[in-house]
Amino acid sequence: MQVKFVHWLVTAATAAAIAAGTGYGIAAPADRSAVTDDRAYVYRIPGAAQLPQSRLAGFDLIEDRDGDDLFVLGDAATALQLKAAGLHPSVEQKLTPAGGQAPKRSGQAPALTEAVAEETYNGGYRTVNAQYAHLDQVAADHASLATVVDIGDSWRKSTGRPGGYDLKAICLTVKQSGSCRLTPNSTKPRFLLQAQVHARELTTGEMAYRWIDYLTDGYGSDATATKILDTREIWVVPIGNPDGVDMVQQGFTGGPSGQQWHRKNANHTHSTTTCAEGPSTGSGIDLNRNNSSHWGGASTSSQPCDPVYKGRSADSETENKALQALYRKLFPDTRATGDSAAAAAGTQGMFVTLHSYANMVLFPWGFDGDTGSGNDAALRAMGKEMARLAGGWQYGQPGEILYDASGGHDDWAYDQLGVPSFTWEIGPSSGACAGFHPAYSCQNTFWNQVRPMLTYAAGKASSPYGGASATRT
Repeated sequence: MQVKFVHWLVTAATAAAIAAGTGYGIAAPADRSAVTDDRAYVYRIPGAAQLPQSRLAGFDLIEDRDGDDLFVLGDAATALQLKAAGLHPSVEQKLTPAGGQAPKRSGQAPALTEAVAEETYNGGYRTVNAQYAHLDQVAADHASLATVVDIGDSWRKSTGRPGGYDLKAICLTVKQSGSCRLTPNSTKPRFLLQAQVHARELTTGEMAYRWIDYLTDGYGSDATATKILDTREIWVVPIGNPDGVDMVQQGFTGGPSGQQWHRKNANHTHSTTTCAEGPSTGSGIDLNRNNSSHWGGASTSSQPCDPVYKGRSADSETENKALQALYRKLFPDTRATGDSAAAAAGTQGMFVTLHSYANMVLFPWGFDGDTGSGNDAALRAMGKEMARLAGGWQYGQPGEILYDASGGHDDWAYDQLGVPSFTWEIGPSSGACAGFHPAYSCQNTFWNQVRPMLTYAAGKASSPYGGASATRT
């Protein structure tokens, strides 16, 4: 079977050095002493896609699949845990954290200046403050098109801890009476794009940044961007997990290198001990496992230090409370309860949450690939077209082409509101642009794939299920 080489670092020289020492069939390290503390491994687990989900509980499954083989991110000790679970790991890739400049500011900048807007890490990725400065600048430069909205607080800020952030969104449209109001009775169909809920997935924030610029800079000169803003209300949450992203960017800029792999938010109060930060462990709650739609099911863990820790209760996290409140304010509820219930044919709106990586378009239900939603045919048709526009990605329910995962944002939005909801896994499974931390130059390739998907999704917001407009409540 062909080896997949997953490149996570900035420079080609570093990536090549890593690849030279890896390959399918290498024995997994016996313990942590086999490598330095900050070394990470990608393990291949043969046949894992056919195993009961309970056999994989608590492991950090990467959004990738090769036939029936799945992949787990971890450290040296993870190999022992996998073997103890009766699995047969082999090393697919060895990874070394990238270095960087002196640490950037931790926490929200008191003033979002031009200098703040230029803050980057890992070769060009924007810091949280740079993303927020960008929102403010866009609103200043395009006052007739853009409105910045504070939708809540991060866990650190909500609890008075240092290093916290606001959660921010931007509304983009040609403004008219009633535009950008936080009520589901909108005058134009809405499309919400959400990014970087999993903190380490750097590409997603960059795609949100470029989408904002494409629409606002292109209005009046690009026919597609102009039509979208004339007829749609576009909402973007560029950073859904700012505390977690802060931890990641600190890991790249002189802080603890293990934080480069941080996936969750910063809420460390669920554990009675300190969770080490690294590729197989960390503090916080996985926001994409904490939502109440089928909470606690497949691909979740009850152990606080596990990467897929679901939290003590559904919808417990302040970031998810803020995001869910935004969903409810943007989209009316057009769907009855029950897994097989369909949303109204005239439902308007579209929701996409960005993740990485695997070049996949996923749609509900995520909690069980054997359970189809009431709008499966329409979701599947849209997913197929999105995948085609991207250049030939895979598409389907997570359990069909990846693995079951419960408590996700896309399941919640569809479950509670009926709005068509998709997860896009951006980035290839192998090659120089694969992984959570691809070289920044890879973003040009990704944008060329994602942009036609975004314009398609915006267009479908008026009648995604093919019926007349549903009555708004």
